[in-house]
Amino acid sequence: MNLMIKRHCGMVLMNIGILAVAAGIGLSGYNLWDNYRVGIQAYTVLDAIVRQQEEVEETGTNETASGLPPDPGRELPILEVDGYRYIGTVSIPVIDVEQPVQEDWSLALLKASPCRYMGSPYQGDLIICAHNYATHFGRLKNLSPGDEVIFTDAEGNEFRYTVVELESLAGTAVEEMKSGEWDLTLFTCTMGGQARVTVRCDLLENDGA
Repeated sequence: MNLMIKRHCGMVLMNIGILAVAAGIGLSGYNLWDNYRVGIQAYTVLDAIVRQQEEVEETGTNETASGLPPDPGRELPILEVDGYRYIGTVSIPVIDVEQPVQEDWSLALLKASPCRYMGSPYQGDLIICAHNYATHFGRLKNLSPGDEVIFTDAEGNEFRYTVVELESLAGTAVEEMKSGEWDLTLFTCTMGGQARVTVRCDLLENDGA
């Protein structure tokens, strides 16, 4: 009887192990598909934004904004694509990230692309948040001081920033996220969701300004 019980327990444990492996494979597959999905969606939106920026460039009304003083009265241009409203793009060359940025944020909107958490480049206090997808902000933790971040608004006005520091904030540290005189902040959640990988940036002076 003891032998039968041991065999039964062994079978149960083996089945549990198989189910756990299958669940892990399924989760990994879903994550890969989700990353692929948001990547394809981003390319479509980026193409629309680039075409909009090129149209503005042809009129000669855009400018390289780095080095210009903040203009709190200037509103960010908005471009609507497939029902989503975008303020521009964020590019982080060193980790090969280029993504559209939505005007507002919500958990649902974050599944599509990075979002503006608050602020504006014209006010010198832009904060952008995103999921930790590999194609979004999943590699923020790999940035180092001195790395470049570029935000380009929907009309092609370009703001170039340099990373100053990285910090980890609790998920509830809302005031800490908004504090400080940073020109740009990027953040995403860690894999467990308990903390926020936070990147603080300063606007680069434009030598030609």
